[in-house]
Amino acid sequence: MVASLILNRVSRTTSSISLLRVTGILGFNSLNAQIHGERISGTFCRERSLATLAEGASHFDEMVSVNQRKFYLLGGKGGVGKTSCAASLAVKFASHGHPTIVVSTDPAHSLSDSFSQDLSGGVLKPVQGVDSPLLALEITPERMKEEIKSQTGDKSVKKMMDSMGLGMFAGELGDLKLEDMLNAASPGIDEIAAISKVLQFIESPEYSRFTRIVFDTAPTGHTLRLLSLPDFYDSSISKITKLKKKITEAASAFKSVFGKTKEIQQQEAPNELDQLKERMEKVRNVFRDVNTTEFVIVTIPTVMAINESSRLHASLRKENVPVQRLIVNQLLPQSESDCKFCSMRRKEQTRVLGLIQNDTELSGLKLIQSPLLDAEIRGVPALKFMGDRIWR
Repeated sequence: MVASLILNRVSRTTSSISLLRVTGILGFNSLNAQIHGERISGTFCRERSLATLAEGASHFDEMVSVNQRKFYLLGGKGGVGKTSCAASLAVKFASHGHPTIVVSTDPAHSLSDSFSQDLSGGVLKPVQGVDSPLLALEITPERMKEEIKSQTGDKSVKKMMDSMGLGMFAGELGDLKLEDMLNAASPGIDEIAAISKVLQFIESPEYSRFTRIVFDTAPTGHTLRLLSLPDFYDSSISKITKLKKKITEAASAFKSVFGKTKEIQQQEAPNELDQLKERMEKVRNVFRDVNTTEFVIVTIPTVMAINESSRLHASLRKENVPVQRLIVNQLLPQSESDCKFCSMRRKEQTRVLGLIQNDTELSGLKLIQSPLLDAEIRGVPALKFMGDRIWR
């Protein structure tokens, strides 16, 4: 990813789920009892869907049985419960025998909070409390920088650009060290770190034993940048390669004018740009392959969130990223109580669900309805509890 960082620099110069306690709908003691494996009465499981426009099932049996589909990305507007949904899906996969990795690409990580375990540090850590292997990773640019430094040593940026065949662009860089460039704030560094890790998941044999990798992505804007990054680098590398070729040809012609008939010998350095281009194509193909990847949109029943989800799906469709499912989170369950506030909220949520049915972008997706719970979802038992209600 050194080439990615340098190319990025060259381009510059040229929920957890929100919960509401609703008395009489879902008892706090009942939820805690279920989470801790205690026997509870059947009244807790009377939670019903708000709308009848879809069954609300995620068709998890299909998700768990398809062998090829390895990558699941969960994304959407900030604050809709992406982390809880992603973590619960990872736990569900692991509980069904799939060795699983769950990865956070959000700069503001929440996986540690969701699992109630310290998963920081930018390295894979085992999640406690799950029978099958489940590892978690909070991607950090700092960790990526350390890995690059350990691989390259204290090289100058000029030497790094020489190794990519870009020495003609490095004249103004002087003695700038790679470490200085890595330590400088760089736009898109979080997305570059995420792409770097995706490449490792695709190419490294040590990850081949994991049959499911779940991504807890950043809010919409970051995620779209992440998914479009391979195309950006592919286009940029092509332009730089063409420019390099033109400059080389111009230099040859200039020297021949002055009587230098001897053929110009050029030492061909390993073309790391071409290698980077091939790797970016590999990532792009994985993101767009319906057999290996699925993007799950997570939203909540508000007009603003639904509108953003519709725009997100349009952007994903433009990028050819496969989307099949839409999770509507934080739905207020039905109740026989006389809570006027609850009644008004349910009525509004029902109206918003109707917007999904009439939305050209969202109406064709499998709708998964996730209830609003009255306790915070933290730790593996709570995530199992939540997963049993979403992923079924």
